[in-house]
Amino acid sequence: MAQAPYEIPAEMRDFAEKSVEQARRAFEGFIGAAQKAVSAAESAPFAIPGAKEVGAKAVAYAEANMKAAFDHAQKLVHAKDLQEVMQIQNEYLKSQLSTLQDQAKEFGAAVQKAVTPK
Repeated sequence: MAQAPYEIPAEMRDFAEKSVEQARRAFEGFIGAAQKAVSAAESAPFAIPGAKEVGAKAVAYAEANMKAAFDHAQKLVHAKDLQEVMQIQNEYLKSQLSTLQDQAKEFGAAVQKAVTPK
């Protein structure tokens, strides 16, 4: 007799979904504060030329990566079984690896541009 795949109870899904949404809202508050800090650094008397662009890029990457992570968590919450969880996880890891490689190249170029004397 084949065993039925494990299914996540609805109560657990509801709890997990609420937790993901609370974490998302908390992060949105944090990222808003970070964006304000980067903007404020531009007008500081000790500001390094190009630092604003590098800081803004870092904040934008953090925001994009966390959004992807929250979207991923949301998908996991709605997964019906372990097979779907594994599929969602595999897709997320492939996507994030590609995204992180692109971000590293762009960030490196931005830092290089910021520190290169003109």
